[in-house]
Amino acid sequence: MLTLAFDTATAVATSALVDTGSNGHFEVLGERVSRAQTLLEDVDALLRQAGAHPSDLDRLAVGLGPGSFTGVRIGLAAARGLALSLDLPGSGVSTLAALAAGAPEALPVVDAKRREVFALLGGEPRVLTPLELPLDRGTVCVGDGAKRYRQLLEERGAIVPLDDDERHLPRARFHAALAGESGPVDELEPLYLRMPDADRSLG
Repeated sequence: MLTLAFDTATAVATSALVDTGSNGHFEVLGERVSRAQTLLEDVDALLRQAGAHPSDLDRLAVGLGPGSFTGVRIGLAAARGLALSLDLPGSGVSTLAALAAGAPEALPVVDAKRREVFALLGGEPRVLTPLELPLDRGTVCVGDGAKRYRQLLEERGAIVPLDDDERHLPRARFHAALAGESGPVDELEPLYLRMPDADRSLG
């Protein structure tokens, strides 16, 4: 089964083309790291690199956030366009869950702006301030939120890997690995966790 996976919820977009089989076979055919705005170019490059055609794809695995409202919307819009044009089913995967899969012993922390972060606590996504994060001394924190609030987190006893550490990226290969049963892509719901600024101003 050929899976196209991508996540545009954070400042760095990731994409991957993965071959998965019912016997546990899992092969990453290609990966790219760029920006949400170049996602479709990345998809084209991944397919060319693997010698595959869009019609060879079997399903999509899409990052649902939480993260940037604009980034999440770009990813879902791209997924819906691809699903419609290629008649593909898809699965949604939490950006935080993908980060956790890439760093199993770490606490995934995504920058939520407004001096807040998104974090995965007890398996549930939450929005809170960096000071509200439940940290034990030696807790490893990964993600762009961990990088942004490095000084504060390290002062509280956490460990934040170097900025270029692989564990800070929600790698799309993990979206493919975590993807559950596929269904209609237009039914996938984003994980915003809070309303956009524009909606707040109207309230």
